Amino acid sequence: MPNADGTQSLGGSVLSAHVQRGNANRCAPRCGLPSAHTTLPCGRCLQKPPPWQRLITVSDYAPPLSTLIHQLKFSRRSEVALALSRILLLEVLEAHRRTGLVLPDRLVSVPLWQRRHWRRGFNQSDLLCRPLSRWLHCAWDSRSVTRIRPTATQHHLSARLRKRNLKNAFHLELPVKGLHMVVVDDVVTTGSTVAEIAQLLLRNGAATVQVWCLCRTL
Repeated sequence: MPNADGTQSLGGSVLSAHVQRGNANRCAPRCGLPSAHTTLPCGRCLQKPPPWQRLITVSDYAPPLSTLIHQLKFSRRSEVALALSRILLLEVLEAHRRTGLVLPDRLVSVPLWQRRHWRRGFNQSDLLCRPLSRWLHCAWDSRSVTRIRPTATQHHLSARLRKRNLKNAFHLELPVKGLHMVVVDDVVTTGSTVAEIAQLLLRNGAATVQVWCLCRTL
């Protein structure tokens, strides 16, 4: 319901985001991109699968979710994170119920470079992971993966340059051998960032890696 100033309430925005998640439900289960089949690998994944085994997303990058994410990251409305975590949880539990999705042993935040973290005052991925780990009774440590060098802002880079930009940018701080891992981020665009972290986890013995995000750019 709109507020007196004509804007939609936070609760209404979140509910609308969860109800209007049809695009995500028409996506391939592994890459999260549009597909005719939601339970079978798409042609892209058959030819060149991403390093993770499953991608869970709420919707594509469109209002109301995109508006809420922008408020979280750039207007410092950190209180939005709890509501966003809740709708991501609902999507995960629905996938678990419907497809037998494996729930994680440990969540991994996508780390920010220290200067960007300092400027923003928080890491939005941490704010999503904290309540998720509590609700799902799984481990999470914000320092499990660290960013060991600064990287150029990804927004205006091509997919090839994004991949090169992130090469060897992350370091694993905790043992993950045999664990089911989930990388949590707010938005997945080309997938370069989460792919680099997924490969790092698999090289160190993780049993499986999933990616959970609020929005997948389609």
